[in-house]
Amino acid sequence: MIKKYLFDNNRHYASKWTVLLIDLGIVSVSFVLAYFIRFNLSFDFDVQRLWVQLPVVTLLFLGAFLVSGSYKGVVRHTGMKDVYAIFNAVCLASIGAIVLVMLNRYGGYIDNFTIPLSIIIYNSLLTFLALTASRYIFKIAYESLINSNEAPAKNIVVYGAGESGIITYNTLTNHSKMKVKVVGFVDNNLQKVGKQINGVKVYDKKVLTEEFVKFNNISEVIFSIQSIHPKQLRTLVNEIVDLPVNVKIVPPVEDWINGELKVSQIKRVQIEDLLDRPPIQIKNSKITKDFDDKVIMVTGGAGSIGSELVRQICKYNYRSLVVIDQAESALYDLQQELKQAGFYNFIPIVGDIRDKNKMRILFEEYKPNRIFHAAAYKHVPLMEQNPYEAVKINVAGTKTITDLAVDFDVEKFVFVSTDKAVNPTNIMGASKRIAEMYISCRQQDGRTKFVTTRFGNVLGSNGSVIPLFRKQIEKGGPLTVTHKDITRYFMTIPEASQLVLEAGAMGKGGEIFIFDMGESVKIMDLAKNMIRLSGLHYPDEIDIKITGLRPGEKLYEELLANGENTLPTYHDKIMISKVKDIDYTNTRTMIDELCISNLFLKENVVQLMKSIVPEYISNNSDFCKLDDNKKVGSKSHSKPEIPQLNS
Repeated sequence: MIKKYLFDNNRHYASKWTVLLIDLGIVSVSFVLAYFIRFNLSFDFDVQRLWVQLPVVTLLFLGAFLVSGSYKGVVRHTGMKDVYAIFNAVCLASIGAIVLVMLNRYGGYIDNFTIPLSIIIYNSLLTFLALTASRYIFKIAYESLINSNEAPAKNIVVYGAGESGIITYNTLTNHSKMKVKVVGFVDNNLQKVGKQINGVKVYDKKVLTEEFVKFNNISEVIFSIQSIHPKQLRTLVNEIVDLPVNVKIVPPVEDWINGELKVSQIKRVQIEDLLDRPPIQIKNSKITKDFDDKVIMVTGGAGSIGSELVRQICKYNYRSLVVIDQAESALYDLQQELKQAGFYNFIPIVGDIRDKNKMRILFEEYKPNRIFHAAAYKHVPLMEQNPYEAVKINVAGTKTITDLAVDFDVEKFVFVSTDKAVNPTNIMGASKRIAEMYISCRQQDGRTKFVTTRFGNVLGSNGSVIPLFRKQIEKGGPLTVTHKDITRYFMTIPEASQLVLEAGAMGKGGEIFIFDMGESVKIMDLAKNMIRLSGLHYPDEIDIKITGLRPGEKLYEELLANGENTLPTYHDKIMISKVKDIDYTNTRTMIDELCISNLFLKENVVQLMKSIVPEYISNNSDFCKLDDNKKVGSKSHSKPEIPQLNS
C-alpha cells in the first residue's frame, strides 16, 4: 500500500509544499535536540524560553527556504546542487537568528528571546545534516521500493573511472526508465584500481574475463574515455570483443545535448570508431572567405557525398545554393531535412547532367561562382556491364558541366574523383580517370580553376561494404568477402566532404588533392570485427564466405599513379599529387570522340577508353582480352591510335 501510495503513476513527485512542511518539521526537531545537546541531554534549561523561540526560528527557516528554493528539488533525484541550496538556506536562517538575538538584546522586542550562540551553531549543524540525510534516505527508499520486486534488466561495466565515467554512471543510474546496475568501473590507472566511486569498485582491465562476465551476469561494457585515439580504442575493444557482452561508447563531450549526456547517445561501438587514424580536423580553414556571397552549385547533391557537401555548405554565408540530382526521392528527402534544420536558402533541381540544354539554362539563370561536381555512377560491377552508361555520366556528363563552367566563367570547379581512377582495372575507374584528364585539358584554357579530389572508400555511403555487412548480419549471414587478402582505404562521409570543401578553397587550379588515409584496411578483418561488435561469434554463429573477385576489382587500391609524386599543403593530411604530363590536344580529341560516338558495342567503348588511358588494364573481366597486346605493368606514355568505331 505504501508503495502504491507513494509511487503511483499519478503521484510521481511529492508536492513541494509537502517537502516544505517536512523540512520545517525537521527544523523544529533539530532546534529541540540542540537544546538537549547543549544541556547534556537533560531538561536543565528554561522550557518556557524554548517554546517562545521555536516559532520564531521556524519562521526564519521558512523565509530562508523560500528564498533559496531548497524545497523545490525533486527529492528522489537529489544531487549536489540540492545540498548546496540546503546549505545556503541553513546559513541564511542562522545568520538571521544571530541578527535577531542581537537586535532583541538591545531593543527588547521579544521577551525570553536570548538564544545562546552554541544553540544556534548546534541547530545549524543538526538541521543541515537532517535535511540532507532525509533526502538521501527518501531517495534510497524510493529506489529500493520501486525495484524491490524487479531485478535489473542488465548489469553494466563502465570502462573509464574519470570524470566522463562518473557522468556516465550518474546518467545510467538516474534514468527512471532503465533498470541497470553498474557492477564496476574499469581503469588502466593503477592509482584508481581498488578504490570505490559511489560505492562501486574500480577494477583493473585484467578482470574482464569470461568468468568475471558470466559470474556477474554482465551484458554491456561502455567505454567512457574522452579524447581516446582510435588506435587505442581499437586495441581496448579487441581485448574484450570476444567476450559475451555488447560493447558501447560514450560520444565526445562536444556532441552531448546542451552539455549533458543522454542515455540515448550511448551507442554501440561502430566500425567507424575504429579507424586506424584520428579523425580529420580542418584548421585555419579558408572556406568561410571562399564561400562568402557566392552562388554555389552541387551536382549529384542528393548522393552520399553530395548531400553531405550540401549539409556542410549550408552552414556558410553563401548567396544561394543550387542542388542538382536526377534522383527525385533522395532530393526530396534532403530538401525536407534541410528545411527542418532551418535552412531555406537553397534551390533543389531535378535534372540530369547529360541534358546539355537543361544545364545551360541553369547556368544562365543562376550564374554559379563555385561548382562541386559529385554526380557519377560509382558501382564497379554494374559499370563493368554497362560501359556505355559509365561513359555517358562519368565522362560526357562531366564534360558538359566542365564546358559550361568555362563558357560561363565559373571561378572554381571542384571534381570529386576516386582512388579507382589510379591505374584503373575497371570501367568505373577508367571513366573517372578520363574525366580527370578532360578537366586537366580545360585547365589549360586558364579561365576556370579546376581542382580534383581523390579519396578511397567512404564509410556508410550507398553501396559501400559497411551497410552490406550490416544487412547480412541482420539476416544471419554469411558475410561475403571477394578475397581473403583484399584491402581498402576508408574515410567517413563528413571527412570526405570536408576534404572536398577545403580543397576547393585552397586550390589554385590544376591540382589533384589526395588524402593521407592511414593504413589500408583488410576487408576480412573488417568483417570479423563487425561480427564481434554485433555480439556474435565467427565462425560459430555467423560465417564469412569468399566469393571471388568481381569483374574489374582490385586487390589493393592506390592513391597515386606511377610517375606521380606529392607536394605538401598547409594541412599535414592533405597533399597535392603532381600528375604525369599528358598530350592535351590528342587526349581532348579522343575524349570528344568517345562522347559523341554511338558506342553501343561494349568492346568499342572499352577499346577507346584503353586508348585514352594507356595504364587501364582490365582485371578479372571479359575485357581482359583487349589487353593481349599490352604488357602487364606497362605504363606507356606514347600517343595511342584512335580505334575505328562502328557508328
